[in-house]
Amino acid sequence: MIFASCENDLSKVKEIEKKQKGEVEITKGAEIIYSDSAYVKAKLTTPILYHYKTATPYYEMPKGIEILFFDKNLKQTTKVTSKYAIQRENQKIIQLKKNVVVVNAEGSTFESEELIWDENTKKFYSNLPVTITLNKGLPTQKIINGPGFWANEDFSYYEIKQGSGVFNFKGNGISE
Repeated sequence: MIFASCENDLSKVKEIEKKQKGEVEITKGAEIIYSDSAYVKAKLTTPILYHYKTATPYYEMPKGIEILFFDKNLKQTTKVTSKYAIQRENQKIIQLKKNVVVVNAEGSTFESEELIWDENTKKFYSNLPVTITLNKGLPTQKIINGPGFWANEDFSYYEIKQGSGVFNFKGNGISE
């Protein structure tokens, strides 16, 4: 019979594990301000923020987020909320999941189970079903549904894929 044994240095094992998993910073009650050319563009708040310092670093916000977007006069233009978010630091992508709701300056509401914010292109998009409510709560309320959409950063312009809904037109429906 041959018996073999090996001895592991626990400090070396922990160091290898740390390199593989990376470090995690935890912040409670986080508030992040995004600015460009000395103008505040957005404010993100979350109850808890995990920053994973791995080879591909990312932030995770498992208790949800709220993002407020502002114009140059610090007037709020858009509000975005979700129950979960993850930001890929190197790709500059924020993926919002679970009950994502956006309200733009005109009061239009966008609802989906996923929304992706690409900081590089300054666009939001989703490939999951979306419901857009225009004039919410008013007699002129309109609801548009589609399997996906994209919007500019302040949601003042958007395009919906294969949209459907009930629309009222006056006259022949052709605007001049």
